Amino acid sequence: MSKDYTFNPGDFVVYPAHGVGQVTERQTTTVAGQNLDLLAIHFTKDKMTMKIPSNQALDKGLRQVATPVMMETVEKVLRKKAKAKRVQWSKRSAEYTTKIGSGDPVALAEVIRELYKDPAIATQTYSERQLYEKAMGRLAPEYAVIHGIPEAEAQAKIEACLAGTDSAE
Repeated sequence: MSKDYTFNPGDFVVYPAHGVGQVTERQTTTVAGQNLDLLAIHFTKDKMTMKIPSNQALDKGLRQVATPVMMETVEKVLRKKAKAKRVQWSKRSAEYTTKIGSGDPVALAEVIRELYKDPAIATQTYSERQLYEKAMGRLAPEYAVIHGIPEAEAQAKIEACLAGTDSAE
């Protein structure tokens, strides 16, 4: 994303800590005698609106939603076979948490791929399931916005990629 991108009302954006939101307005507020340009971002899933200074938006990790081309890369990552890791769970968990916190769609896809277990074959531990759901909860809404589909359908498409049952569109 370009460093000079201006977030405008109506734009869908991704904030790493909360996922996909929509810029609802730009407003100028005076704080301590200084004019401050704020972005109001509404997160439907969390039922909250957050305001951040527009000049700090990029530093805080706010970004545009991924492009359809980026989502194609995400789908390729999801289709790859999970890597067998022989690292302690605590280290893998920390790595997955960092990737989820980054908000990067490719990193989220990697976490989802690594933690996905076919329900018919294997079960996930509680910790694995929590991280899997958190990563899916960040990727599915962005996938949905990009493709203009409901979030549940986006999650189903992501899981179809994981299971290798998706059809080429």
